[in-house]
Amino acid sequence: MNLRNTAAAPAFVELKGITKQFGKVLANDSVSMTIGSGKIVALLGENGAGKSTLMQILYGLYQADAGEIRVAGKPVRITHPGDAIALGIGMVHQEFMLVQPMTVVENVILGLKETRSGRLDLHSAAKRLQAISDRHGLAVDPWARVEHLPIGVQQRVEILKLLYRDAKVLILDEPTAVLTPREKEGLFATLASLRADGRSIVIVTHKLYEIMAIADSVSVMRSGKMVESVAVAATSEADLARRMVGRDVLLRVEKPQQVPGDEVLHIDNIAMRDSAGNQKIWRVSLKVRAGEILGIAGVDGNGQSELADALLNLRPIEAGRIRLSGVDISDYSPAQRRAAGIGFIPADRRGVGSIVSMSIADNAILGAQRQYTHKGGWFLSLQAIAAKAKDIVKHFNVVTPDLDFEAGKLSGGNLQKLILGREVMRAPKLLVVEQPTRGLDVGAVEAVWQGLLEARQQGCAIVMISAELEEIMNLSDRIAVMYSGQIAGVLDTREATVEQIGELMAGGKLPVRQEVA
Repeated sequence: MNLRNTAAAPAFVELKGITKQFGKVLANDSVSMTIGSGKIVALLGENGAGKSTLMQILYGLYQADAGEIRVAGKPVRITHPGDAIALGIGMVHQEFMLVQPMTVVENVILGLKETRSGRLDLHSAAKRLQAISDRHGLAVDPWARVEHLPIGVQQRVEILKLLYRDAKVLILDEPTAVLTPREKEGLFATLASLRADGRSIVIVTHKLYEIMAIADSVSVMRSGKMVESVAVAATSEADLARRMVGRDVLLRVEKPQQVPGDEVLHIDNIAMRDSAGNQKIWRVSLKVRAGEILGIAGVDGNGQSELADALLNLRPIEAGRIRLSGVDISDYSPAQRRAAGIGFIPADRRGVGSIVSMSIADNAILGAQRQYTHKGGWFLSLQAIAAKAKDIVKHFNVVTPDLDFEAGKLSGGNLQKLILGREVMRAPKLLVVEQPTRGLDVGAVEAVWQGLLEARQQGCAIVMISAELEEIMNLSDRIAVMYSGQIAGVLDTREATVEQIGELMAGGKLPVRQEVA
């Protein structure tokens, strides 16, 4: 199926010479971009390239220091989102802006006056909303409560909010980050329908294969500047990665064949509740061997994060046992588990994985400070700390001015490489990794993947929790899919298909209990 519109289209939105500076950081440096009517444009760039800032200026969240925005050929001034919406420009953020207890129709008309008297007619609004939903195949019940809707449907509600306001340009920030493969297909079909309706779509994304599947053209940014725009038909994933990073990038990794060693981790029928008493994990059983990567797939919110918490004892389990190399560690504290050989790379690299106000050198020894004291004393050895930090920076190519540089000032990719290096170079028996490349550009993704495979080759058992299906299939030896707090199924990566994983992620199969050999 050809998803693209190859015909030329007049520009609906033009950004000319947009400049925006935050203190000493020049986020946008005289950036120009054209958005054609009835076109899907992908905006691509490394972390910190300036693409989000540019779109936030177009949507009115920021104001440019210099430059001009034209809509339908006329210069406009957009000082807040209300101005953008009035001009037909809307934005779907990565974190949805929905009121969970309210119905779909209540969310959609929130902030609008349906009549001159200011009184809202929900039934008329629901009727119009249903017509829009049917026209674009969105399949959303106007009277459903948002809190009961799957993530993919909630995203459709956000799109409906914009269509209800007759948006001509829709900006989507990382739109597939939390979707199952089937939901992604549904989103792409919706975008194709909107394009056929003459609407323009800008997708801010890191996922090159999705750009190739749906976009008409790609605008590439680097270091605050617009490098170039190119038709998708005239490029490839490898070419786009090269344009974005400025060098050749490995989009697939060569995973050496190896025979896994002895069993390292045995999770036996564990169960867990959250602080409100809700069941988050129910009878999960898994085994992982040395030199093996077990990928944990699933849509966010199906118990994956709680599984990581259970392995580190960041939240207590209420049933079952956890064994590390045959030793029952169920009652071990987090510190005791790390001392026993568990490493952890959390999803929140700034809030949990590092102390952003401290230096790179200090972050390099977090959790192992006692190993870097002067012999027989309590004082830290600055020389030993610097040597360790230097090893990590060199081996994992952490780009930084010096070792005293604040960790919080590193880009997301460099901070993740620092955390990865810290954990991997401790040679743990088990490494728990949660969302290792979320929000990272292709260059940083390549480095993180290579680091994880290096740990695998050294005999480390790895539990990798990721919402990125490409990452799961690229790195894992086996794939366990979680749905509603249970293991829906376990697949050998060599035989697994996207369709099989997608079915499990959507709850297609859900055994009461499954043990994995």
